[in-house]
Amino acid sequence: MFFARTLTVLGNSVAPVALAFAVLDMGGSAADLGIVVAARSLFNVVFLLFGGVLADRYSRNRVLLLSSAVAALSQSGVAWLVLDGSATLNALALLSAVNGAAAGIALPASSALVPQTVPAQKLRQANAFIQSGVYAGTIVGASLGGILTSAVGAGWGLAVDALGFAIAAPLYFSVRTGVQLAGSQTTLWQDLRDGWREFTSRSWVWAVVAQFAVVNAAFTGMVMVLGPVIADDSFGRARWGMMIAAQSVGLILGSWMALRWRPRRAMLAGVMLVALCVLPILLLAEGAPAVWLMIAFCVAGIGFGQFGVVWAQALQTHIPRDRLARVYAYDAMGSFITIPLGELAAGPLAMQFGSSAVLVTCAAAVLAATGAACLVPSIRGLTQRE
Repeated sequence: MFFARTLTVLGNSVAPVALAFAVLDMGGSAADLGIVVAARSLFNVVFLLFGGVLADRYSRNRVLLLSSAVAALSQSGVAWLVLDGSATLNALALLSAVNGAAAGIALPASSALVPQTVPAQKLRQANAFIQSGVYAGTIVGASLGGILTSAVGAGWGLAVDALGFAIAAPLYFSVRTGVQLAGSQTTLWQDLRDGWREFTSRSWVWAVVAQFAVVNAAFTGMVMVLGPVIADDSFGRARWGMMIAAQSVGLILGSWMALRWRPRRAMLAGVMLVALCVLPILLLAEGAPAVWLMIAFCVAGIGFGQFGVVWAQALQTHIPRDRLARVYAYDAMGSFITIPLGELAAGPLAMQFGSSAVLVTCAAAVLAATGAACLVPSIRGLTQRE
């Protein structure tokens, strides 16, 4: 599972960099880029709930096997079109949508598989270990994406993504779990309703999801669309890849920090540290030198990494195991549903008001959402189970 997730993320870290510059090399605008990446994000969100039900009903490693195979085929198609020079915006958007659907089905299963493979007292270490591998793959992938795009073209970066999925599929299938889930006899609608009830019954869960709906729209949505455009006009593509890699270094540091630093109110601390992503947003808006942007992205990654371990353990220890994948699905859907909105809005807003004004507004929205989450009593009072 560790190697499968690492390889998948390595490829997926190459893909956004390569796909962004593939669209720009075709003569596409920031708005065109937003449409292509939003197609993936939209179908990712749409298929999350279906993936959650599948992961709670059937073998999670087999769900991951099938989703990885579909993702490998779809990304192979994207790479072929780009390398062949026959890619169109509609074709890229369609294949990106297929890849997004496969990723949506896989996410709840991969997250909920962890407590089936390790004992409860090892969950914190397991989550930190897996996240470190995922972030290491992101570092290599983002850097490789910038290098490949600059040296040999975007198509080869997309081919690496497809290869990562192809190798991950049999690795997922080989995972053996110590706890097997009983098959569900209920309908799809009943499963979704039970998962929704589990999700909404805990205010600390939906409050954090609401916070990340704003954070993801601003940081993952708008910044990741406007960033490549700004890079092309200033510090260059390779440095943009290095900035994403610097964020991943921070994610690893934050994950290991979560093992050493265990405050009594770990959830509150994690929620507050998410606000560190404001630093790279503001520096990007001000046209700061590349080195300062790399440092800022690293600091933001530390905040996200520390939060990620705390959040994963909280869900895995407070949510019943037979409903965990569905809660993960609602978590991901609520957190990710605003990403395509941010991606679609980034280009038109930047053309209307300028990239700098849009990014400053994004930073203000992140601070407001984080402040609101910190005021929720259940977040302030939640203590971490060991």
